[in-house]
Parts: sequence; C-alpha cells; structure tokens
Amino acid sequence: MQDNRKERYKKVAYYPGCALEGTGQPYDISTRAVGKKLGLQLEDVKDWNCCGAMEVKNIDPEIQTYLSSRVMSQAKHKNKADVVMAPCNGCYHNLKKAEYDIANKPKSKETVEKISAKAGHEAYHEGEIETIHALDWIKFGFGEEELKAKIKGGLKGLKVANYYGCMYTRPRHIFPEKDKGGDSESTKNPHYMDDLLAVAGAECVDFPLKTACCGGAHTLSDSDMSTKLVLNILEAAEASGAEVIATECPTCHSGLEMHQIRALKRLSKDTNVKIVYFTQLLGLAMGLSPRKLGIHANVSQSIPFLKERGIA
Repeated sequence: MQDNRKERYKKVAYYPGCALEGTGQPYDISTRAVGKKLGLQLEDVKDWNCCGAMEVKNIDPEIQTYLSSRVMSQAKHKNKADVVMAPCNGCYHNLKKAEYDIANKPKSKETVEKISAKAGHEAYHEGEIETIHALDWIKFGFGEEELKAKIKGGLKGLKVANYYGCMYTRPRHIFPEKDKGGDSESTKNPHYMDDLLAVAGAECVDFPLKTACCGGAHTLSDSDMSTKLVLNILEAAEASGAEVIATECPTCHSGLEMHQIRALKRLSKDTNVKIVYFTQLLGLAMGLSPRKLGIHANVSQSIPFLKERGIA
C-alpha cells in the first residue's frame, strides 16, 4: 500500500465536512488552492453528509458510525474513489473510527447495514476505501523533495509552533497505520506538519503541547474551561519562541482564535502569537497571495505581520 501512495493520492475524493463550509472556510479555500498549485486533484464526495461530529454520538454512537460510513460509501460507490481525504481532524477521526467499529463491532456493522438498506444506498464494508488527512495527501501525494522545487521565497525562518490537536492522534487504535516506524506518523510526537513547513522554510520550534486538547468539545458548555485550555497552548507556543501557531483542524483553529480574544477580555491575558492554517503557510511559501488563501477571512489578523516579515 505504501509504495504507490503518490499515484493513489494524486486524485482523491474530498470530504470538506460541515466546518469547512462555515467557520473553517479559509481552510477549505487554502486547501483547494494549494492542491491546484501542486497539481493534486480534489473531487468533492457526492451528496456528502455530516460525519456525526460530537452531538450525534452523544445520543447514539451507532448512528454516528452510520453517518460516517455513508460518507465513505458515497466516495467509493458514487465517486468511484479509492481514497477519501478529510482535512478536518473531527471528520478524519470519525471516518477512521467508523472503519474500526465496522470491522470490530458486530452491532456497528449491523446498524450500518440496516440503515443503509432503509436509506437505499450501498452499505460501507471494511477496507473499501482509505481515509487520509490533508497532511498525508500533500506529504505523500506530492512529496517533500518535489515541494522544495515549488517554494518561491519561502517562510524565511518564520518561527512556527505546529499544533495538531488531540483528535489527530487519539484514540491510537483507530489509526493502525501510525507508529509503524519509517515514514509513518507518530501518535506521541506527530511531525508531518513540521516536515512540510520545514521544507517551506519555517523554523519549527519545540512545542510541548502540540497534541494537547483545546477544549473545542466544551466551548459551549464550559467556555471558561476552553479559554483556559487554549491559553495554555498560546502561552506555551510563545514560551517556545513561536511567532505563529500552524493548525490543521478547523475546530482547533477557531477555538484558538476565539479564545485568544476571550482570554484578553475575561482573564486579561494578552498573547500575540498568530494562528494560521498550515495550508495557508504552504501557499504563501509557494507565492500565492493571502487573499487566494483566505487569510483575510481568518479572525486572527496576521497579514500585517506576515507582510512585515516579507512572507505575504
């Protein structure tokens, strides 16, 4: 499977998920722009639905498994794809979890088959499609060495803390391809975003909270707790010398931006680190304009800083 990733990932079924059509739209814009620049093809999953996110699985986790399985079924049977790429950590996590549950939990498999039949579409079966993250897509669909040739100007030593969030690596058992050594991703110390941004000219700082939870799931029920968790991340990034936090999840990104503002208002804690999607930073390094990458739509106003650094 590993040897032909470049060919397999060149054209993938794209599952943006709900967040990328809302608060995470800049991530969608920059992902599509970077893909086009690299010659990687995205075809939206036909008639995709919500993956179940957090709300549905709190009521009935089996229904959530079905919703995620339907996305994979659509990608397989409607798009005729072998790979589905989900840039959102929540969507990526839920599709991977559905794959695991269908393979290992008879009740999940039974529920998926029952609802799929009632809905009138093909039920998803274990191993029919491969789910990958946007980081896998660029790192292996294009390649680090090839990426070097695309860099125009680069990130000029920009000090970046790479924040992966908790759902990219947890729970570990739903990511059997990780922790295999070699070029596989690590759940303890993920590095794919570090690898790509280093190629683009960034100085990736040693950031101890790269997989810490931002409190995204609790931001409505306990906003103060979410603000404190985000503040820990922001302050740790600044203590590490970072000028920018790179993100690869719309929920994490929105949480960092919103609670950075809330920390100042509620706790009088001011942090100046900028929050930018990793795809936006890659796009800048390749010479794309901030507007083409949706940076103007971020809550965190980073364009003046990036222009000052000669990057934007």
